[in-house]
Amino acid sequence: MTDDLLRELAPQVLAILMRRYGGLDTCEDAVQEALLAAATQWDETGVPDNPRGWLLTVATRRLTDWMRSDSARRRREDEDLLATPAAQLVAPGADERGPGDADDTLTLLFLCCHPSLSVPSQTALTLRAVGGLTTAEIAKAFFVPEATMAQRISRAKQKVKGARFTLPPEEERDERLNAVLHVLYLMFNEGYTATAGPDLQRDDLAAEAIRLTRLLRRLLPSDWEVAGLLALMLLTHARRLARTVDGELVPLSEQDRSRWDRTMIEEGVALVSEALAKTTRLGAYQLQAAIAAVHDEAASDDETDWPQVLALYGLLERVAPNPMVTLNKAVAVAMTSGPRAGLELLDSLAEDPRLAKHHRLHAVRAHLLERAGETAEARKEYQLAAKRTTSLPEQRYLQRRAARCNTPN
Repeated sequence: MTDDLLRELAPQVLAILMRRYGGLDTCEDAVQEALLAAATQWDETGVPDNPRGWLLTVATRRLTDWMRSDSARRRREDEDLLATPAAQLVAPGADERGPGDADDTLTLLFLCCHPSLSVPSQTALTLRAVGGLTTAEIAKAFFVPEATMAQRISRAKQKVKGARFTLPPEEERDERLNAVLHVLYLMFNEGYTATAGPDLQRDDLAAEAIRLTRLLRRLLPSDWEVAGLLALMLLTHARRLARTVDGELVPLSEQDRSRWDRTMIEEGVALVSEALAKTTRLGAYQLQAAIAAVHDEAASDDETDWPQVLALYGLLERVAPNPMVTLNKAVAVAMTSGPRAGLELLDSLAEDPRLAKHHRLHAVRAHLLERAGETAEARKEYQLAAKRTTSLPEQRYLQRRAARCNTPN
């Protein structure tokens, strides 16, 4: 409970310090000290009535102590403090929000997704500064040594050191928001299907992406792509318990749908329905959420409204064309017009360098070949897909499918 509260409050306190004093490195260190103090003191004294105010006061005290210890900067910092209105030095009550706090957290998100940073660095910095994860936790999530992740985060901080802590200008807002959404989307996908390692999914990482997207949704309630992304995450995450049995992957068509999280599905369906009804600009996340909703509302794979799924993929292909969309569309084509039609569409992807060596292309081709009765070719494709994936559960699943193709029909 305390850990969840601290994780929720940390980016808020960090954002306020950033707005007042600047300097991501120093402000983050001050927040970390305040969190450490809270973790040790609150267990004994209980959570204070105004936990955010408590953290802000302690972090500010640490920060000003460090500032004052720097003799070269003492005068300027003291003047800054003296110039700060007294009202701003008093933390608001537990049920109050300080002026600009919501924008501060949003500004922090935009800063972490600064265009000067690579996507891996944006993701790492977002998890650290906004998600409140430790460097060790982030390193574990991405299967890299802690020292490597520490260097990545440190370099990212250095790159944004001179960046102003303000929201991007209006003309850059959409592009920067797209970067924020993309980072959250990648974070969720990595949690939902880990690209490598012994586990199929990382629930903690997926849950963190959902939490951050909920936060963004609260900050931008009228942005329907944000709503679409949150709906997509909820509708996808709702299936997590049915995706494995004894650690082995279970494909969507064979999952026990009674294990799906109905509360999460209801929330996701309501969100995407509202987004589609109110949006003036149909976006890729809204359409992906709509597709996920069609799957989640079907009682079984056979009862899925595949013509509607195909129509939605057609729209998605127009809004955000990319080979992965076409790959998924091929499955819908096969379900409505037969596996041969799906295979014909896959042929158009074979020369696309973005997908030609991806294991999913071979996995889908194998599946459609198997449905078409070409088991020998299907076996080869399953084996190739198994060889190219770095996820051990996916590898075992594809090898089982390949072995099944050895069995005479």
